[in-house]
Amino acid sequence: MPKMKTHSGAKKRFRVTGSGKLMRQRARHVHKFQERSSTAARRLVNDVPVAKSDVRKVKKMLGL
Repeated sequence: MPKMKTHSGAKKRFRVTGSGKLMRQRARHVHKFQERSSTAARRLVNDVPVAKSDVRKVKKMLGL
């Protein structure tokens, strides 16, 4: 049976913590920071856990 390939889009967007949680970046945290207040920009910095309903799908894409 062939090896399962990791979804190349998913590997760029999600990471697994040491405890096994799946983390993602917040939306709008890529560019155009000059249009956001510094408070809003700081709020977008921290990664957040993937929603419980999406964990199964993301794990499958990552081959976990």
